[in-house]
Amino acid sequence: MAMNVLEKVYETLLCSPGMNEAVKVDVKINRKVVLLLSSVIETGLAPQGDKEVPGLLQIVPKEAVEELRQFTEDCLKKAGLTELSEKMRSLAK
Repeated sequence: MAMNVLEKVYETLLCSPGMNEAVKVDVKINRKVVLLLSSVIETGLAPQGDKEVPGLLQIVPKEAVEELRQFTEDCLKKAGLTELSEKMRSLAK
C-alpha cells in the first residue's frame, strides 16, 4: 500500500502546474561527474528483466524517459565523452 501512496504523490507532482515548463540549468561539473551521471541514468533506465520497475519510473511517460536519455547524450557530447562512453558500454557487455 505504501507504494501506491508514493505513486499517487509522484503522479500529483508530475501533473502540477509548471512542471512542463523548460528551465535553464547552468552548472559546471568535471568530466568525471558527467561520465558517472550518464552511467547512473543509463543504469536506472535500463530494463530490469523480470524485476518490477522502481518508483517513479513506473508512471513516467515515455517522452520524459526519452528526454532524459537525450539529456545524457547532450551532456556526454558537451564534455567530449561520447566515444569514451560508448567504448565503456561495449566493454561492459
